[in-house]
Amino acid sequence: QVQLVESGGGLVQTGGSLRLSCAASGRTFSNYAMGWFRQAPGKERELVAAISWHGGSRFYADSVKGRFTCSRDNAKNTVYLQMNSLNTEDTAVYYCAAKYYILTRYYPADDYDYWGQGTQVTVSS
Repeated sequence: QVQLVESGGGLVQTGGSLRLSCAASGRTFSNYAMGWFRQAPGKERELVAAISWHGGSRFYADSVKGRFTCSRDNAKNTVYLQMNSLNTEDTAVYYCAAKYYILTRYYPADDYDYWGQGTQVTVSS
């Protein structure tokens, strides 16, 4: 089992920034590719960013490319999502997820093995 706990969500004005963190425990963190998803009310869950186990391969959804940066620190068992230039369309519950995946690229699908409880991000206009 892998336990994931997100933090860093909150209320921010348009144009502002937030940094989400996801702390993992329970298994060898470096065996897992990580992903950040979000779900807004009435919308489907969306993969926002993904990162390989070593951090060298990353994916970003077109909607966040150039504004969000995903990184990880395997020594701290933590993955981050730096979110800049936020707008109201970014309002959602953000979830981190882990997939046992030791290939060199990020995990390209959405069937991750473990999920955090989510953290709310609200961007006001």
